Amino acid sequence: MTAAALVLTACTPSGDFETNDGQFHDWKDFYGDYVIVNYFAEWCAPCLRELPELNEFYHQHQDKAHLLGVSFDGLNDEELAALAAKHNIDFPLIRNDSYPLLPFEQPQALPATYIITPNGDIHGPLMGEQTEASLLEAIGQPAA
Repeated sequence: MTAAALVLTACTPSGDFETNDGQFHDWKDFYGDYVIVNYFAEWCAPCLRELPELNEFYHQHQDKAHLLGVSFDGLNDEELAALAAKHNIDFPLIRNDSYPLLPFEQPQALPATYIITPNGDIHGPLMGEQTEASLLEAIGQPAA
């Protein structure tokens, strides 16, 4: 490895994306699990209405799927933290400041939710408000 490559490697955070809790993640680490990625924005009323359902899913079904949020507006860390606090978002949010590598393009409308299957297939986006039940259905799990 060249000296330039060593410097670049040392200065580049590891992982495909970082969440607002400071954790770096690689998509390959999720292989074998369902991952749900929800795009939202504060100006999107349906997005705000679905947040309690997303929180409920996150708290009740972490054993069935990983839930991640992405701000459509590309907020910086400070703005993202303020948004999460203001709207009581409990699930991890993918930081925009770190230029995340996402396996799909940003949706054209909101709210939009992508499902990544255990073998890495991508379904969606599911458009419109999601509920705990609709997310369970999307990952093939019966609603309680």
